[in-house]
Amino acid sequence: MALPALTVRSAPPARRLARYYPYFLIAPAAILTVVFLVYPVGSVFYYSLQHSNVTQPWKDGFAGFDNFIAMASDALFWRSLSFTAQWVVVEVGLQFVFGLALALLINKTFVGRGIARALVFSPWAVSGILTTTIWILIYNPSTGVSKYLADMGIGEYGTSFLAGDTTFWAVVLAELWKGIPFFAILILADLQSVSLELYESAEMDGAGKIRQFTSITWPHIRQAVIIATLLRAVWEFNNVDLLYTLTGGGPASATTTLPLYVAQTAIHDRDFGYGSALTVVAFVILTFFSLLYLRITKTKGDDK
Repeated sequence: MALPALTVRSAPPARRLARYYPYFLIAPAAILTVVFLVYPVGSVFYYSLQHSNVTQPWKDGFAGFDNFIAMASDALFWRSLSFTAQWVVVEVGLQFVFGLALALLINKTFVGRGIARALVFSPWAVSGILTTTIWILIYNPSTGVSKYLADMGIGEYGTSFLAGDTTFWAVVLAELWKGIPFFAILILADLQSVSLELYESAEMDGAGKIRQFTSITWPHIRQAVIIATLLRAVWEFNNVDLLYTLTGGGPASATTTLPLYVAQTAIHDRDFGYGSALTVVAFVILTFFSLLYLRITKTKGDDK
């Protein structure tokens, strides 16, 4: 006796639609990620292995690792890499110190605290182009601060802070004005979550200000400091607009960071192959030190 054939019922259309519905929702984001992130990054890695120079099209073609090998004898590459490290360490270190001091100050209760907070946070709301314009006017040798210092007998007329030995600290000061509020905002947000009862109990136990900071304040703001430091380090590493506008990488390439060198190579010199190779090196350096920094700052308490 033959058994009746089994029929396999297909899932209803509504159920099939429900199965694929999440993929339809994430499809726009996935497409945009591929178009604006994956493809550009892949293009940079591709061109880093190519000879691609608009001014010398007859040399275009596969280069292998020639662009990377050329960096070993590129004095400007090593100089820009050294200055980038100096720039990031000085900027992030000073921004942290002053940002922490300002956050602790405006966390106190005093008359005019709202105005003080607005003044501290306002530079962060200013666009990068406007920031550089402001500091160009401040450093203008004819109408800027050097003129008023000369009027008081300090220095000479026509002195430019963006030339000579003062160039580095001049651009550092301009970037500090923009970067300090970021630290102050993040640290203040965590400071306001600290219960005042903890400080009152610490005072009753005889703990001084330093002990209160190390035992109460720092554990609460530690994660904010780690995040702010990492983000500012990445942003300062990639800083191009302020340095390009104020100094153009000069004098004599003294303020040329690695990303600024990339911009000069790829945009000005039209050497997209070597510029892409420099970008890949910058990407590897940032990735390595970001992972190393997160590893160093990770504690056992963070795993819980």
